Amino acid sequence: MAQEVSWRPKTGEIPTSPGVYRWLDASGRVLYVGKAKNLRSRLSSYFAPLDSLHRRTRKMVETARDLQWTIVKSEFEALQLEFMWIKEFDPPFNVRLKDDKSYPYLAISLTDEVPRVFITRNRELRGIKYFGPYTNAWALRETLDTLLKVYPVRSCSQGVYQRAKSSNRACLLGDIGKCAAPCVARVTPAEHQGLAKDLSEFMARGDSAHIEALRARMFDASATEQYELAAQLRDSADALETVLEKSSIVFTDQTDADVFAVADDELAAAVAMFKVRGGRIRGVRGWTVDKELERDASEVVEYVLQKLYSERDADIPREVLVPDLPEDSQSLTRWLSELRGSKVDLRVPSRGDKRALAETAGTNAKHALMLYKTRRTADFTARAEALSGIQRALQLENAPLRIECFDVSHLQGTNVVASMVVFEDGLPKKDHYRRFAIAETTDDTDSIYQVLMRRLKYLVDPSQDEAKPEAEGTPSRFAYRPGLLLIDGGQPQVNAAARALKDSGITGLAVVGIAKRLEELWLPGEPYPVILPRTSDELFLLQRIRDEAHRFAITFQKQKRKASIASELEEIEGLGEKRVKALLKHFGSAKRLRAATAAEISDVAGIGPILAQQISESLSED
Repeated sequence: MAQEVSWRPKTGEIPTSPGVYRWLDASGRVLYVGKAKNLRSRLSSYFAPLDSLHRRTRKMVETARDLQWTIVKSEFEALQLEFMWIKEFDPPFNVRLKDDKSYPYLAISLTDEVPRVFITRNRELRGIKYFGPYTNAWALRETLDTLLKVYPVRSCSQGVYQRAKSSNRACLLGDIGKCAAPCVARVTPAEHQGLAKDLSEFMARGDSAHIEALRARMFDASATEQYELAAQLRDSADALETVLEKSSIVFTDQTDADVFAVADDELAAAVAMFKVRGGRIRGVRGWTVDKELERDASEVVEYVLQKLYSERDADIPREVLVPDLPEDSQSLTRWLSELRGSKVDLRVPSRGDKRALAETAGTNAKHALMLYKTRRTADFTARAEALSGIQRALQLENAPLRIECFDVSHLQGTNVVASMVVFEDGLPKKDHYRRFAIAETTDDTDSIYQVLMRRLKYLVDPSQDEAKPEAEGTPSRFAYRPGLLLIDGGQPQVNAAARALKDSGITGLAVVGIAKRLEELWLPGEPYPVILPRTSDELFLLQRIRDEAHRFAITFQKQKRKASIASELEEIEGLGEKRVKALLKHFGSAKRLRAATAAEISDVAGIGPILAQQISESLSED
């Protein structure tokens, strides 16, 4: 492979000004759009020797046949032009954001002569004011039903409205007070528009101002002996309070903010957004991203902001809280401020309630990423294609219907353990999982060798399996022959596994390692790894199996550490099983308990100062 592309422009031809660049393939299709403060500096990085580039960047450079750039006056203009071209060309190597689900919105057609309120999942309608998105459609319907008692805005379709108007007969909602019935002129169009604007204002602010106004009117009506009106106003105020109670209060002030979080790995990223209005969470939204080029969290955030706030009728708050500031955050802030018409504060929350909410959003993003990967590997068609892809990539005779994955875990060389997880037909076979305690070892390669020797002996002599057959003639679980041994590690670990296969006398059994650095696959004795496409089903499956083995090993390793210190504590006079459990529960880990002072230990219920001193001295002697 040539070390440089033949059509590379001369370095002196590339300007040093800010600008936007486009990579194009042989047919003129735009592959990637990017921006740079200094075009020459940025583009020169792409033309380093090909074998020094990241695999995904190298793929784009090798696919491209032309490079074009446009000079602009400032980074801000570059940002705007980049956004416009990404939307126009939809380049395959740019980040592609996909909503992780279709969300319901509350919509009000404020531009209509007789506005209508309704629930929709379509955000492309013109002249509509949207509120949300919301997580549950049923909860949104319940909220709307309550709001119609206070703001009886028309909620029927255009056909129903026209029929009622022509027959001069209101529908059921008009009769029960959940519609002001403009169709039969019970209110004028202007009065009905006023109701719709009040509803829109309440949904936008989400504060108690409307409730206080209703209660003030209620007291005035009561003072003038208009008791029926006072009762109606009381019920309306109670209804609005019910709606607000269903929205989580996160800030005591009237904060308006969008809070973003990102969870990612080598293959994909998930983004979670909490929409806070009037100090309350008014909606959530999420996206998933298949990463073609290497992207850090700040770049993913930039593309999310671009997609979200460039939408028609985008609701941009005063504060936008992100996990990492993009490189050109000043230009991005200026762009957001111009769209909003007033200053927008783009920043990373550092402490307090906003930091806590950002951490909650991060938990949601991690869960969304896990679900995205799980659903992808759980699909039957995807699993079948993944197994076939693994067969082709590793040149196996058959698809590996049974894959066993091994991982080693330890804490600074102590409590060394290993795990074996089993996937059959692309799904976990949890009753076939195994855990290994390793008494003595020199390093990870020696640990892999020991574990494989212990596992492979059951293929040589199935009678040694401790799991007995369920029926006569049924092989025991450990005696099943896998189609592939997957090792969590690179070339050294794979070579150790191959040595175990050779020493066990097992032949015809494929082994491969998956390294975390670039998710490459290593075969025994091969100088170069096998590279699978970053968004392929086969790599998703292998990564899922590796992650499951890692989780299983870490869990066992933590259990061993906890059991080790528990037995050590029980040897101390005055400590029984209940007090040991209380200590471990209070401190959460052996490491924190060992680092605790006698005074901190005495804070645990049932532990006095003298006993706490004994515990501290005993643990410090180790």
